[in-house]
Amino acid sequence: MNRKKLFAVSAAGLVLISSAALAEITFRNAITGAPLDMSVAKSGGNEAVFNQFKETGKNPYNGNKEAVEKGHNLYLTACSGCHGHEAEGKLGPGLADDYWTYPANATDKGLFEVLFGGANGMMGPQYVNLSTDEMLMIMSWIRDIYKGDPKKAKWLK
Repeated sequence: MNRKKLFAVSAAGLVLISSAALAEITFRNAITGAPLDMSVAKSGGNEAVFNQFKETGKNPYNGNKEAVEKGHNLYLTACSGCHGHEAEGKLGPGLADDYWTYPANATDKGLFEVLFGGANGMMGPQYVNLSTDEMLMIMSWIRDIYKGDPKKAKWLK
């Protein structure tokens, strides 16, 4: 192969690889495995942050004190009735330790999938009540209060 052809093939390969790296993650329903329809989500919030999350699966708000505080306030309104005021568990499971009803919740992607699409029992989908941005802020608060083994905290990796 001559140099020009080799260069052209290499450049095309790099374009394909970089395009794949920018592809969005497919979020799936925690129960059925069907892709989640993001178009039904309540509008509002920081779309750029959510777009970043869709590409990486990592919550950009983790560790952001302002987002954590907003997430706590949102949690108190939307989640505490079932999960307790400090996520200690009530009708729904506790959220501050490293036991997850759905093991995928050890990742930000998995936790988002349950929040957005719901789960078994009384955990209904929250896309009607919360914007995707609000869900990410709630998730940042849940991660902030984590009291389990840091080795099990996949969102920290």
